[in-house]
Amino acid sequence: MSIIIAVLSIFAIAALVWLANHILPFTVCPICAGVFLTWVGLLGAHVAGYEIVMTVPALLMGGSVVGIAYQLEKRYRGLSSGARTLFKVLFIPIGFIAAYAVLEQEWTVFLSAVAFLAVLTTWFVSLSRTAGPRKEAIGDIEKKMKDCC
Repeated sequence: MSIIIAVLSIFAIAALVWLANHILPFTVCPICAGVFLTWVGLLGAHVAGYEIVMTVPALLMGGSVVGIAYQLEKRYRGLSSGARTLFKVLFIPIGFIAAYAVLEQEWTVFLSAVAFLAVLTTWFVSLSRTAGPRKEAIGDIEKKMKDCC
């Protein structure tokens, strides 16, 4: 029953965020917001003393970790696919550790994992800024030039 409530919550929040995106000067991913706010709400209910099946927020937190990794990876287009894969290989398991630490209320582990993720993300941002143009981009430009004339 908990998963049904969580899914309904995700749908409701996603719908509200989708509507808000028509008003706000920026856009927010409706499904990301729905999943995030649902697991935050479930954790809040748990802390408030309600009986929550903790596998549901754990599942949703895992989805958030993977979603964050893929959203960040989009910013690293200048890096090779191997470097982007390395980022996800490092980010996702450490993100799972951070999520687990929240569930277990191990705040030192959580803060350590978040610090590692911040350093990792900053490092890959700096790498992507210094990376030269990708071979695919050069190939696309060459093809467009040939097709042009």
